[in-house]
Amino acid sequence: MLRIATVVGARPQFVKAAAVSRELANRENVHETVIHTGQHYDHEMSDIFFRELNLRPPDHELRIGAGSHGQQTGRMTEAIERILLDQKFDFVLVYGDTNSTLAGALAAAKLHQPVAHVEAGLRSFNKKMPEEINRIVTDHLSAVLFAPTAAAVSNLEREGIAGVHVKLVGDVMYDVALQVGDKRDRAAAILKRLNIASEFVLATIHRPENTDNYSRLRTIIAALEQIGHDVPVVFPMHPRTTGAIASAGIEVGKIRGVSVIEPLGYLDMISLEQSASVIVTDSGGVQKEAFFFGTPCVTLRQETEWVELIDSGWNRLAPPEHAASIATSVLDALRCELPPERPHLYGYGNAAELIASALVEYAN
Repeated sequence: MLRIATVVGARPQFVKAAAVSRELANRENVHETVIHTGQHYDHEMSDIFFRELNLRPPDHELRIGAGSHGQQTGRMTEAIERILLDQKFDFVLVYGDTNSTLAGALAAAKLHQPVAHVEAGLRSFNKKMPEEINRIVTDHLSAVLFAPTAAAVSNLEREGIAGVHVKLVGDVMYDVALQVGDKRDRAAAILKRLNIASEFVLATIHRPENTDNYSRLRTIIAALEQIGHDVPVVFPMHPRTTGAIASAGIEVGKIRGVSVIEPLGYLDMISLEQSASVIVTDSGGVQKEAFFFGTPCVTLRQETEWVELIDSGWNRLAPPEHAASIATSVLDALRCELPPERPHLYGYGNAAELIASALVEYAN
């Protein structure tokens, strides 16, 4: 019996795990134990994703919740360690670059239980980002590394990580995007409620570098207001952003042209991504989903780990320094002709199958 512990805790990980867990369930003599750290504990950020993606309930819910990076990671590591001490696993499977990822990798590596990292090799080359630290450390602790792109494989090779334990598999989020299909009918209901009849810009902001810096946050909100003069903006607000905006004293409800709404479940969010004219985001996952659905994207960061999206012309960077430059980037993306094709940057929709097969093969 192949025993796998899967550690998840945040929205993008629920999406990725949905594809891989489904493939693992189809394998004989494979038993998966799902550990949910509770990094995203809000209903719309957690429970609804499990339901909509048909993920079975977690075997362990740690309910760690918010905290500083050290506090959150430490509490997660301690709680995961207790589970791993109780039962030895053939692999501890972690996803992406969150504190949950790092905690799972640390707990497993110290107990000599092999770590398998899905989405290995990504680099923004900005160590001020906590996600960059998490992904680097996790990669160097991992026994098996599943890279989504050729660039990710090259990054690992430059750091001395190569060989049979590095697998180029594609992106599991692309698997899920293909399985979800067209959900624009859900968007139509949301847009009708907001009295938006035609094109619109979808905005998502949640990274601490943008929300915890009030000057930068005000710049982003001012940019959305400028964009709203030309085209309506739909802004599902992440819980972290809601708190930051309140602390900064920003009254987004009074900004003309910007419809602030509650966080959305996975299917509703996907439907808006499919229907939007442009997406403005600081999310790594949303950048890719925009590409999957053929929607131009503007990323409010200095850099991105998904460099191939910039190179292919489907994404552009707009560092959140000046509201006018952000607004110009978004409106340019709205008016520019789209690239003639979307290359297969993230595989062919079978990443989860390749991952599950590789885990079984390594175990044998």
